[in-house]
Amino acid sequence: MGRTRRASTASAIGAESGRGTRARAGVAVVIPAYNEEASIADTIRSVQGQTRPPDEIIVVDDCSKDRTGEIARSLGVTVLRPPSNGGSKAKALNFALAHVSSDITLAIDGDTVLAPDAIERLLPAFDDPKVGGACGAVIPRHVRTMWERGRYIEYLFAFTLHKPIQDYYDRPLIASGCFSAHRTALLRKHGGWNTRTVAEDMDLTWTMFESGYKVRYVPEAVSYPIEPHNFHFMSKQLSRWCAGFLQCTRVHWKELLHVPVLRSAVAVGLWDATVASLAFLVAVPLLSVFVSPLFLLVYLLDLPAVLVPVLFKAHQRGEVGRALRSMPGFFVLRFVNAYFMLKAMWSEWIVRERMVRFEKGH
Repeated sequence: MGRTRRASTASAIGAESGRGTRARAGVAVVIPAYNEEASIADTIRSVQGQTRPPDEIIVVDDCSKDRTGEIARSLGVTVLRPPSNGGSKAKALNFALAHVSSDITLAIDGDTVLAPDAIERLLPAFDDPKVGGACGAVIPRHVRTMWERGRYIEYLFAFTLHKPIQDYYDRPLIASGCFSAHRTALLRKHGGWNTRTVAEDMDLTWTMFESGYKVRYVPEAVSYPIEPHNFHFMSKQLSRWCAGFLQCTRVHWKELLHVPVLRSAVAVGLWDATVASLAFLVAVPLLSVFVSPLFLLVYLLDLPAVLVPVLFKAHQRGEVGRALRSMPGFFVLRFVNAYFMLKAMWSEWIVRERMVRFEKGH
């Protein structure tokens, strides 16, 4: 990113925050971390090695029981430790927000590494003063187990097809919490990341839309998180994701009616969560047993629609073989997703046993 472009970015951000024009946009990277001693060093080094280095790097050691804080300090970054574990990623992020002095706050997970030019690629999105947040592409760092392979296909599909379409309307359904940036002034205006749901990233994204701001998806800015490698951790992650989506829908439903593109995306998500999940888990198996086994072909009807964007992106990355080997994991994860979404609907909407505590998915 050249000098002129950086200056225009800073002007927009300075006008938004009321502090005037600055030479360039300040960027703070905030890394909430709980028991991340195995990955935190890689995360910090990937941030320190950026082609556009951040002005601040803040690690929130959320009362870890391992050496997370010690390792972070040894790498020369600012380490903050709350008096107690708040039980949510949002609280850890908010604890750091009071210490941020930069115009842009970029949050990444303590198990995520960034491509070397990720920050430089992401920043130009903020040249537009109406952009309140931006996110990049997400690719699993490890693709070895069936669960990681299923998630790999999901990400290739979503970030090749769904996200670009949503970005065309400046309305990504979610600015992924593992790698996303927001204007610091707007974060403070809205009280930081909200703790009313377990999907603080989705909650914040929808809040930005309702406030009249855009959120951009930048496919060239890439991050690599560690995804769940077994069913135990996948179940934790999916339970949180499904509950978070339903909580956000409940919290924002009135405002959603006035944001057409977002309203449509959420409506499709709810249809997929209810009708599609019931069809996959109940209707198709029953029809295949009591009517005809040919109904099992329903599971393969949309295979071409999935394969085309997945193989297109995999070809760009030189990973066609990996994508083809990972397809069986995708179909397994599809059934698991449906189960956890129906389970979350029962808990969140029927018996009203809301999930309130954030649990890691690795």
